[in-house]
Amino acid sequence: MRIPTTLLLFIGALILSGAGNVRPDASDHRYKEGDSVPLYANKVGPFHNPSETYRYFDLPFCIPEGVKDKKEALGEVLNGDRLVSAPYKLNFRDEKDSETYCKKKLSREEVDKDGKPDPSKFKYFLYKHIQFEILYNEDRVIEINARMDPHSLVDVTEDKEVDAEFMYTIHWFSIINSCVTVLLLTGFLATILMRVLKNDFMKYAQDEEAADDQEETGWKYIHGDVFRFPKYKSVFAASLGSGTQLFTLTIFIFMLSLVGVFYPYNRGALFTALVVIYALTSGIAGYTASSFYCQLEGKNWVRNLLLTGGLFCGPLFLTFCFLNTVAIAYSATAALPFGTIVVIVLIWTLVTSPLLVLGGIAGKNSKAEFQAPVRTTKYPREIPQLPWYRSAIPQMAMAGFLPFSAIYIELYYIFASVWGHRIYTIYSILFIVFIILLIVTAFITVALTYFQLAAEDHEWWWRSFLCGGSTGLFIYAYCLYYYYARSDMSGFMQTSFFFGYMACICYGFFLMLGTVGFRASLFFVRHIYRSIKCE
Repeated sequence: MRIPTTLLLFIGALILSGAGNVRPDASDHRYKEGDSVPLYANKVGPFHNPSETYRYFDLPFCIPEGVKDKKEALGEVLNGDRLVSAPYKLNFRDEKDSETYCKKKLSREEVDKDGKPDPSKFKYFLYKHIQFEILYNEDRVIEINARMDPHSLVDVTEDKEVDAEFMYTIHWFSIINSCVTVLLLTGFLATILMRVLKNDFMKYAQDEEAADDQEETGWKYIHGDVFRFPKYKSVFAASLGSGTQLFTLTIFIFMLSLVGVFYPYNRGALFTALVVIYALTSGIAGYTASSFYCQLEGKNWVRNLLLTGGLFCGPLFLTFCFLNTVAIAYSATAALPFGTIVVIVLIWTLVTSPLLVLGGIAGKNSKAEFQAPVRTTKYPREIPQLPWYRSAIPQMAMAGFLPFSAIYIELYYIFASVWGHRIYTIYSILFIVFIILLIVTAFITVALTYFQLAAEDHEWWWRSFLCGGSTGLFIYAYCLYYYYARSDMSGFMQTSFFFGYMACICYGFFLMLGTVGFRASLFFVRHIYRSIKCE
């Protein structure tokens, strides 16, 4: 197999068996001086293309005798990890200086210069000296780092020095500034909305005392239409069910992260948790969708349940099929083995689908009625002609900008962790940002719903959902910026993986935040119409 020289610039992560973060329960291994410590080598790939990875010994390294594959958990396989025994001898507290473990002559067939052989424009180097830094506490290994010696290189073109500038960032200040700014804007918006509502209540109370036959105006005028059920009620209910499930999934993931389950060396734990929790929460999606669909007087609840099950999983499955085919064509470790695919299908068949059906049956049998504080008229009122900026797309743009501004700084660190080689550990800060995102989404959607009703436009159901979920579109737009301006990712495989899976993630955010926006608007609309007297 011919390996591009750019792959040689990035040695795969070397992972210590059983080691964890600085936690007393991270490892049960206790060593005496001189004991052999098991060491494994992981996948390798171009540094800027984290999805394009290969097995460690696909590179022209020295292959020792008796190479053993480490058995991976489900989350490790989903992450593309392929651990094998490393060719390095590591003994507890035994230092070695420039130990030679093999000598090998590389042939021309083993090195591909990416079709760019001009030495005046492109330089190629091979690191040949790895330095291990190991931290231990008494008889336990705590952490191990592997890095390249920049002074020990094999020049496969010609020698050239490169200057590098090392920097670090204090992360707290940018987060605090962002949160304070957004919270101030949200508080300002909430204050204005409360004052306007107070004036409306006083005005309508005075009108009732002055003349009972006086013509109604504003949002009170459409009280007979505001709770008229939306179009495409089956899709709407399915969207709420899927969004509620994804919201529940996110909450559970944050709970596990805050108690320390996803510490840096617990490889694959996040992917395993996502698969398992999503399967176990499918009943929530079924119950929410079916119950709300029946409240909207829907008749075909079985079709609604099928739509709920495929609304998010369908696009995700199609995206996975395409990207997994691409990974297979590239012989990358990101391609899931057939056995892992079978396990996921079995989880979906034996856990996800039955729980979805059970939740749907429970929702149908709940026989809950939609709680509307005012009666709905038989015929809808005509919506007056409104300015262009009150249409759906401009409103979505306004609704998504403020919540996105609350999270865009944190997005860089998340992207650098998911699509790079940083390790993200400050889940407490991320949880605070998530709470702020929910608060801002709810407030901005409620404000836009009020202005829509004040303009005598009673079709607010879908509008509130679209406005709440529009932050997902902003996140996907940020993906374009990150790919072209903040990363050096390249190649068809990496590009398709990045935009394909990020499309699924942003779609999930759209459903989740759309649900938050609608629920907040529904609570608000019920409250204001319950507070006035309507004939």
